[in-house]
Amino acid sequence: MKRQLASLAVAATGLAAAANAMAADKIVQFNRGIGVDPVAGISAGTPVPNTVLGVPPGGRPWVIRKLRASVYADGTISVNGAGLLFSGGDLIGTRGTIAAVKATLFCGGVGLDSPPGDLDLAGDFKIRGSLGAVPNPCNSPILLIRSLGGNWFAAGIPSSDDDD
Repeated sequence: MKRQLASLAVAATGLAAAANAMAADKIVQFNRGIGVDPVAGISAGTPVPNTVLGVPPGGRPWVIRKLRASVYADGTISVNGAGLLFSGGDLIGTRGTIAAVKATLFCGGVGLDSPPGDLDLAGDFKIRGSLGAVPNPCNSPILLIRSLGGNWFAAGIPSSDDDD
């Protein structure tokens, strides 16, 4: 019995160490999201597009209900999104014709694209894959959820491990 308890203690210690190592490998994470408003403002009576680091906005407003993303030192990205839908116009409450999205992580203004992930009819998606070589640390991180054509629909809000 003592041997079994000792083995369990060693195994638990090993799992805790592995979990801490994985957390230490995380460069940046995002735990919430903001949908795009395609107009940043009005200048001389003309709408100014809400362009972020050269990426144009989607043509209509979008919302996102949930967004969680983690980027690791080896360049791996994991993104879970829910409720990415139009919030205006005749397509309100739908994804329209957008069937897939990608994530772009900007570190210090340099963008790295993820592989695509399917966007279901409820606006839910998962993205898994590699961004390539990610700078560590990632200075001024910005995460955009984009169409495969390039326009952005939502942005991640950076957070720490202890955020809900």
